[in-house]
Amino acid sequence: MTLRPTAIVLVSAALLLSSGCSILPESQPATLYRLPSRDIQPVTSDSMATRQRLAVAAPQAGHLLSSNRIVVYPEGNVVNVYEAARWQENAPALLQSRLITGLQQSRLFASVGSDSLPSERLLLSELRHFQSDYATHPPTVKVQLDVQLVSTQNRASIATQSFTTSAQAISTDIPDVVDAFGDASDDLTEQLVNWLANQQEANTLD
Repeated sequence: MTLRPTAIVLVSAALLLSSGCSILPESQPATLYRLPSRDIQPVTSDSMATRQRLAVAAPQAGHLLSSNRIVVYPEGNVVNVYEAARWQENAPALLQSRLITGLQQSRLFASVGSDSLPSERLLLSELRHFQSDYATHPPTVKVQLDVQLVSTQNRASIATQSFTTSAQAISTDIPDVVDAFGDASDDLTEQLVNWLANQQEANTLD
């Protein structure tokens, strides 16, 4: 029996698949990264903490920053992402976790958690920048977060502020760039803690 060309192609493909071979290129698995962090020193003792509870919502963000891709500005107005590297979860969730941990360590509030928990105060925010930028070499990580503190009783705005931090990586290697993301995020968390402490001193949170 003579096989037609179409049949020959189908038989060949079946043999390739059955032998474990593939004619498609294999995609390189992505390395997942946590956001590095350092401890935040307590601003006050447990006994001096306000009796109020603070909830921290995940920051709002644009399409690219809402993903788990690690964003990079390689040159000029070009926006890109690192290949084969991902955050372990979406960037807003990463930063939310970092802020919650830092605020818990600060002991400013009776408790700090996500916005799924009951609270008297709610921290809303928008993530404007969370990328490495090759305007410097090695690149510099920039983080910008616009925050709004509101009352959960009537959703009234109590105070607003914008925080911007940066940290230069020690090399262009992705692990070093990830460390710079951690440094910039830690600096932003400390700025936020100090700002909230000032709000307390001004009796804004009483």
